[in-house]
Amino acid sequence: MMNLSGRSTSISPEYISRKYQLFDVNQISDTEWRISGMPEDIITGRRRLLSWQECGASTAKVVLLPNFELPSGIFTADLEIFILKGTIRIGEWLLNKHCYSFIPAGLKFGDWKVVGNEEVEILWMENGSVSFEYKQAKNNHPDARFSEFIPVLDSKLLPWGKPDTVQFVQANKKWLRKDSNGGGVWLLVVLPHYDGKYRMIQSYNEEAYGLAGYVDIGNYHFAKDCFAYCPSFSTLPIHKSEDGGLFFVRVDRDLSKSGTVLSYAG
Repeated sequence: MMNLSGRSTSISPEYISRKYQLFDVNQISDTEWRISGMPEDIITGRRRLLSWQECGASTAKVVLLPNFELPSGIFTADLEIFILKGTIRIGEWLLNKHCYSFIPAGLKFGDWKVVGNEEVEILWMENGSVSFEYKQAKNNHPDARFSEFIPVLDSKLLPWGKPDTVQFVQANKKWLRKDSNGGGVWLLVVLPHYDGKYRMIQSYNEEAYGLAGYVDIGNYHFAKDCFAYCPSFSTLPIHKSEDGGLFFVRVDRDLSKSGTVLSYAG
């Protein structure tokens, strides 16, 4: 189950309750990326760590180099990935720009291989209460939740639907995954001439990543490659956009329930 509460971020190493954080991912320095347990002869990648919890769950932007390959195996915690750039093959499944995958802990996945000569940029989201590790395995772990496995979901082929909250009337949504606690993962397109008119109190935890266009959140210009972490009960400024924008969103509560988003005119 997804849990986004109590996270630290790259601009606030200490968790701040009810304080939203917005920042440009490109301002964060790269570090070497390697999964614990991964064979030593596998080429490393680069990582920009965006948010994390003490239990080990985290969200990062990971870059895999053209020669990257990883043998089939299992991960010890759930993994979500969303492709920002490039193409990668996982087993028989091909994932390119704006494709999504969910690999539950203990489920045996196929070989990973970057396709072509272009680096692959991934939103890499580890979920779980145990450390994230790679292990070679011939079979699924007995407790693997195979029914939740999403090998590849091409968001470009999905239909747009309506958002769940009245604050985003001038917007549309594409579900990528619904989590067991009612929250989930989706793409949100904010239409041109959007005006939220009021500040909002969010009674849920949220992460968002800018894919295209923009929305002004108060005085902050939230555009491509910007990241947001909004812990529960944050009060957000008015959202506006003249040109519209596309955003990747994760939340850990059902937004269709009464009281999850409240307009705040004060």
